[in-house]
Amino acid sequence: METLVSFFNLFISGFQTPTLGFLMGGMFIAAMGSRLTIPDQVYKFIVFVLLMKIGLKGGMEIRNANLAELLLPAIFAVLIGVIIVYLGKFALSRLPGIKPVDAIATAGLFGAVSASTFAAGMLHLDDVGMEYEAWVSALYPFMDIPALVLAIVLGRLATEKKQGSQEVAANKRKAVSIKFIIKDSLQGSALSALILGLLLGLLTKPEPVYEGFYNPLFRGFLSILMIIMGIEAWQRLSELRRVAHWYAVYAAIAPLAHGGIAFGLGAIAHYATGFSPGGVVLLSILAASSSDISGPPTLRAGLPTANPSAFIGSSTSIGTPISIAIGIPLFTELATLVF
Repeated sequence: METLVSFFNLFISGFQTPTLGFLMGGMFIAAMGSRLTIPDQVYKFIVFVLLMKIGLKGGMEIRNANLAELLLPAIFAVLIGVIIVYLGKFALSRLPGIKPVDAIATAGLFGAVSASTFAAGMLHLDDVGMEYEAWVSALYPFMDIPALVLAIVLGRLATEKKQGSQEVAANKRKAVSIKFIIKDSLQGSALSALILGLLLGLLTKPEPVYEGFYNPLFRGFLSILMIIMGIEAWQRLSELRRVAHWYAVYAAIAPLAHGGIAFGLGAIAHYATGFSPGGVVLLSILAASSSDISGPPTLRAGLPTANPSAFIGSSTSIGTPISIAIGIPLFTELATLVF
């Protein structure tokens, strides 16, 4: 009974986090018919600043970390991102009414990482007093980048395969260059900003700029982004119903299933290398999240034939609230019981 009460209290606190509050606020004003809009250039600037902040933080933590301690969790982070993409592709592409490229884009968005959900998880662990490694934020790009690149590669291969099969009759089928796809994906604006920040944090000493500009702006810019995502979530929710109800089912189940996979691998790292329980929780939260910063613009640019109503609607409208409100308290309580 005490465990259930503890989980219920954590569950309620999940709904009270600023991240989810601003997201729900955006959905509320959109539902009320508000004509509030944020200029696209402002949105792009906010995304750039947030990605640079995350990249800088990750690079600095990797530079200062014990690489031996970081190695196994980093390998698991890459593995988790890849597993999530393949699982989502396998599950969604076999359901009726779902196009392969839409299934892959959705899996890629759920394989990538939500900075807002991750930030909410770190703040939650600070509040409950559960310690975690200082370098754990460095795991973000290890999961995010492989998942997005893999999704774009698989999505473009699927598109090229379909187009190629149509051209066989006319003997016009052309080969697909995976090398070109990876290069083009890494040159996208979102991933470029993230990688740039990671390299600057790793190879230079940007602490004064980070502390004076990027870090103070993070929470405020993140709140604006959540309002934007909330507005879009409500708009996409109505579109999601017209696309396929299977996306809603997947978005409701996937965050907790993905987090469970990460929790299991995190437990292996815990017993093998001493990875902290808080680190295991944050690895699970990374896996349970679905990207709200780097993912949508990257997949829009990388997979232009994919339907944003499917992958953004399922992620933002359903996946993000579940990962924040349920996933964070669930994995925190699970770590308390297991470790």
